[in-house]
Parts: sequence; structure tokens; C-alpha cells
Amino acid sequence: MLYLNDLVYHPAATPTAILKSINLELAPQQLGLVIGPSGSGKSTLLEIMSGLARKTSGQIRWRDQELTPDQLQQLAGLVFQFPERHFCGHSILEELRLGHPELDSEQIEQALKAVGLGHIPLPSSPRLLSGGQQRRLALAVQLIRQPFLLLLDEPTAGLDWSMRQQVISLLAQLKRQWTLLVVSHEPGEMLGIADRCWTLDSGRLTAVDPAQLGAQSLVK
Repeated sequence: MLYLNDLVYHPAATPTAILKSINLELAPQQLGLVIGPSGSGKSTLLEIMSGLARKTSGQIRWRDQELTPDQLQQLAGLVFQFPERHFCGHSILEELRLGHPELDSEQIEQALKAVGLGHIPLPSSPRLLSGGQQRRLALAVQLIRQPFLLLLDEPTAGLDWSMRQQVISLLAQLKRQWTLLVVSHEPGEMLGIADRCWTLDSGRLTAVDPAQLGAQSLVK
């Protein structure tokens, strides 16, 4: 179980806190969805939960253990918005092995199979994959680390309808084994696979019913 208790992030350079007393619970094999406009603190929340930024106060716990930023980096895998812009490898194999030269062929095969890329030749360039395939590869890069928690920043941003559906179907499959937390300013079809849902506005997190939000979007 993932717990955030009274999490606050208030950098010295800002007049007010960016995240204000955030409380969140997410069970294993659940997908949590945080919805909020640009500038609401969504990406900052993921950076803190992945250990890339340090909270000002509050607790982040996995099960009964409070976690440090170093421990969070081991626990969580973060997929950035537009992750394809961060690809460095000249091939899929090279991309997967960056920082993990010890990986064997079985581990690589399992990671690619988990995201539906098992049929793509390893020498292929990540740059030549479709948008949806590139998002899948970014997920494989994190899965190969075997994190307990997957954090995704706007995973369907910039994709057309068909590719969005591919990514959403993949996330629905992945939550059978992993705990996922997704942030988005346009949740759309993501509401259909969310187990928990919150809105984030001006740094404040509020729990909402994903089914109710889905019904409201249909009415609109």
C-alpha cells in the first residue's frame, strides 16, 4: 500500500507551497489517476514520489516503511511526458541496456513482451517506432528495473485516438502486476481504467469518484 501523509512542497524561492498537505492512498494492482490543469503541481508530485525532488514535510510510505528519496528511486519508475524526447540509444537494445549492461536476453525479452513490443527487432532505432510504440518502449525501460510503483506523466499526450487506445489498453494490463499512478490534464478514456481518482488544483488534492467524472464527461 502506498501512503502520502500531509505531504508539503514549498521551495524557498516560491511565496506559497506548490503542494499543500497532500494525502493519498493507493493499493497494489490499482491505477490511481490525478487530474489537474497545467501548473497545478502534477509533475512536481511525481518527481517527489520518484525521489527526484525532496518534499518539505510530510511522509511517503510503502506498506509500513517511510521512504527516503534514495529509497523512492529504487521503488518507483517514472515515465516522463514525451519520453521519446529522452531516448539516447541508437537501437532498442541499447536503450534498454543504458545503465543496465548486465541485462540478459531473457530479461529484455520479458520487458518487451510485457509492453507488446516482443515482435520488434532489437536493432531497430527507437526513433523509427510509432508514437504509441515509443511510449511502450519508455514503459519497458522502467519495467526492466522491476519497480513496485509506476509513475506516468501524461502518458497519452500528443497521440492520436488509435495510439491513445493502445496505451490505455496496455496500462489496464500492467496494473494486474504493478501499482500505477498517472497524472493528466485531459483524462478522457483513462477514467475507464482508474480505480482511484483525485483532482489537483492550486496544490490541493481532492478525492473524486472516477465513475462520476466519466459520466460528467459523457454529458458534456
